[in-house]
Amino acid sequence: MRKTELLAPAKDKETAIEAINCGADAVYIGAGAFGARKNAANSLEDIKSVIKYAHKFRVKIFITVNTILTDEELEEAFELVKKLDEMNADAVIIQDMGLLKKIIESDLKIPVHISTQADNRDIEKIIFFNKIGVSRVVLARELSLEQIKEIHKANPDLELEAFVHGALCVSYSGQCYLSQYIGGRSANRGECAQPCRKKYTVMTGDGKILAENIYALCLKDFNASKCLKDMIDAGIYSFKIEGRLKDKNYVKNITAYYRKELDKFSQKTSSGKCFYPFAPNPEKSFNREFTEYFLKGRTECFNFISPKSKGEYLGKVTEIKKDRFKIDTDKEISPQDGLTFGNEGFLVNKISDGYIYPNKKLNLKTGTKIFRNNNVKFEKELSLPVKRQIGVEVRAGVGVGVNRGVNRGVNVGGNRGVNDSRILCGETAMNIVLTDEDGVCVTYTIPDGEKPNNPKKMKETFIKQFSKTGESDFYINNIKVEGEIPFMPVSEINRIRRICFEKLTERRIKEYKRQNQKQMQIQSFYKKSVDYRANIHNKEAKAFYELCGTDVLQMSFESLPPKSDIELMRTKHCIKYALGICKEPVKLLLKDEHGKIYHLEFDCKNCEMVLKP
Repeated sequence: MRKTELLAPAKDKETAIEAINCGADAVYIGAGAFGARKNAANSLEDIKSVIKYAHKFRVKIFITVNTILTDEELEEAFELVKKLDEMNADAVIIQDMGLLKKIIESDLKIPVHISTQADNRDIEKIIFFNKIGVSRVVLARELSLEQIKEIHKANPDLELEAFVHGALCVSYSGQCYLSQYIGGRSANRGECAQPCRKKYTVMTGDGKILAENIYALCLKDFNASKCLKDMIDAGIYSFKIEGRLKDKNYVKNITAYYRKELDKFSQKTSSGKCFYPFAPNPEKSFNREFTEYFLKGRTECFNFISPKSKGEYLGKVTEIKKDRFKIDTDKEISPQDGLTFGNEGFLVNKISDGYIYPNKKLNLKTGTKIFRNNNVKFEKELSLPVKRQIGVEVRAGVGVGVNRGVNRGVNVGGNRGVNDSRILCGETAMNIVLTDEDGVCVTYTIPDGEKPNNPKKMKETFIKQFSKTGESDFYINNIKVEGEIPFMPVSEINRIRRICFEKLTERRIKEYKRQNQKQMQIQSFYKKSVDYRANIHNKEAKAFYELCGTDVLQMSFESLPPKSDIELMRTKHCIKYALGICKEPVKLLLKDEHGKIYHLEFDCKNCEMVLKP
């Protein structure tokens, strides 16, 4: 089986720890500034702590520095990357080509991942970044399996990362300027106001209303869990969960779910086994219904009804009374559960004789579909701790460990004044050797000891006590005791076990080796010129493209919006398709809640829709 990486989001240190405990192979998290989610910033001290915890499990930590930067911010961002490199962070995720230029010109070893915000949908662009020598490219969400296969075929040695779950931006990432245009809040600067989740009226060019006050730009949430094997076969290495603003229960549930699903088709890249107190289910966490988007072709990826969480389907209304109703469901419903239908939500006051008593008056009809977007019982289960532990083999006995890879391990006990491991692990020494699932080894030595009155009972007691891993980061796969062992009280066995686990943890962290960034170099760009859509926001970014042999026609939209022919958004979502008028040559307009009009154009050759002022 191939190895793949499950990449989970974290808005803060606590969420990052939970993601690791729930089985993530890697976690992406924002630093104090310059991440594409301004409300998910973290101190360097917290990031350092997360890195140490993660590396214990061979989990990688990626830091998002993926906004476009002003000239003043660029140096500060570069200094941040240098600090992250020193802290042994596993990668920095970037969008700004000025920052890429500075990293290329430096001697930094931190791996560079090109963010999906860099609009990575053209095979020529991925080839360009591969030639530069970046460690990874995060692909656009809109790509099909066939497109991914073509990209992988052209770049067989490049790590490809793809989103697999979570909220969808309606526009190609990095190519949405609607929030900036409306109120000066740039998506490329981490400040998106999410105008795609607002209501619009769809009209024809002559003013005929086709759909009034619908969420015309709102998409369902991505769920590619049924396509994992296909994505692996297509060449995806890293499977990314969206959600750096999501709460820890969401991250725990979705990470645990994809851990179990990915393990069916591939091997994880990290260590340890997770012990869950809940059965993961993505339908029980926030979702606007699910879509596989364009992996296997165009689908109904839109949700015109509501941008709020729809949750899991419970059943249809079968009976309605004055203050209560029944639904046909096999699921248990609890008081204070949050239920929805259409665009309306309510809480359950109580359940009695099969009737649901809502907390407010409802306009229900028989046959109405009821969903649950807040499952009180499940949320309580999610709040319970998840333990991730690393498998360990234990061998104990006189002479155990002699001439058996002692130099790779570390001796942690016995006569501390003796430095010669041949003496500590000699013929009369009682050795306890711990070897974890990654081959990391420590040895505890008891130079001499008292012979037990009951050797069999002593052996049983030792095995029983040493197997009690409790809240440690390890679990015992097997304990093998060779010959007799000296008498030890239970308290002493427990002390030795604790010391061994502590030293094994230290050894694991010490032995962790980051895969450093290989040398990068500037390459020729595949386009002769670029405009505002290249998001060039500083002088170094402009210089980067010029070194690549490309003319810069315009700086970023955020710097100075073009005076004509502006694309506020380019998207694979098509309103004509959604309204069932795909082939009709009709001009469409969008009117927002404030009466502002936007023009829609349809690039049918590429099956794309463009929103313009």
